[in-house]
Amino acid sequence: MSVKEILTELKSLGNEKMMAINTKAGAGKNQFGVKMGDIRNIAKKLKINHELGLQLWNAGNIEAQFLAILIMKPELLSAQQLDTMVQQIDFTHVADWFSSYILKDHPAKEELRMKWLKSKNKWALRAGWSLMAGKIARNADDLDMAALLKQLHKEMPKAEKEVQWTMNFALAYIGIHHPSYRKQALSIGEELGIYRDYPVSKGCTSPFAPIWINEMVKRQSK
Repeated sequence: MSVKEILTELKSLGNEKMMAINTKAGAGKNQFGVKMGDIRNIAKKLKINHELGLQLWNAGNIEAQFLAILIMKPELLSAQQLDTMVQQIDFTHVADWFSSYILKDHPAKEELRMKWLKSKNKWALRAGWSLMAGKIARNADDLDMAALLKQLHKEMPKAEKEVQWTMNFALAYIGIHHPSYRKQALSIGEELGIYRDYPVSKGCTSPFAPIWINEMVKRQSK
């Protein structure tokens, strides 16, 4: 299938309800309102096709970007390409898929984490803190937790909302995975109050760091 044919199919699957959900979540007009299940079904049909994925990424449509993420080969993307791509993102759900499917295990993730944490682009900075949160949870031997907590305490309140979300992951992960810093992480979370009143569905855990930390620690102890 060509990019044009894929975009035509995506458009045919769009609906106003999904478009409204995306819009409420921060998406712009560059969307068709396609359900994630339909996007995954198209990806299964297309299978892995890196070159087509690159073309779809540049099509200027969020569903095309979701699809691109599913059919590209992350290991074929250079650090320079990833740096360009992350700054082309303009929707948080695409940013999260990009982090989970493309960046999480990429060989250049450490290089990019350090670069993006100094970026003035909010999407690069969001991705940098997402990578930092992952490192805190899985491979934190070379991290200075005290310095990180100090930085989060200072910078989270004034961070853009897109960046604040992944910074909050970093704060929560320090409290969850590093018991010696848990009390300090809880204290910072309480003081800042970020996401204290965030609406959550029944059965879901609040993103408010103190609630999140305590809930996950409770689960670990069972």
